[in-house]
Amino acid sequence: MQRNLTITKLENNESAPMPLLLLADPSEKNILKYLNKSDVYVALENEVIIGVYLLKEIGPSKVELMNIAVAESHQGKGLGKALVQHAIEAAKNSGMQSIELGTGNSSIQQLALYQKCGFRMKEIVHDFFVINYDEPIFENGIHCRDMVRLGIDLSSWAK
Repeated sequence: MQRNLTITKLENNESAPMPLLLLADPSEKNILKYLNKSDVYVALENEVIIGVYLLKEIGPSKVELMNIAVAESHQGKGLGKALVQHAIEAAKNSGMQSIELGTGNSSIQQLALYQKCGFRMKEIVHDFFVINYDEPIFENGIHCRDMVRLGIDLSSWAK
């Protein structure tokens, strides 16, 4: 894993790292819709931001984990898993009873990661990315059309 790695919540006056956020969501317009309603957490290595995720409250005692991104030069080193695990702990420590996320049907590696971290599939939102994005998205040679929703019931969750 990373040496000198810390994960911390940004204060309201600190700017979110838009270039990293765009790695996870290619639409700045869409990011700006939810950014101000979310808590922004960043992973720092030697005081340089190398990862980010957002937590957004979506209901009573329920948060959504959004926009998990790792700088390309740091991918494949376990940082994504560390961010997801940190998000789960942050949600649980803040009294949330559940945490959810949505990812693309074409996001094969992300789907595997989330399930390894304890998330279970809940639903599929058909044509989400076709309706909400101006340009088609392709990952792993697959047209990203549908959102796969996953979640964890934190009230009964244990590492």
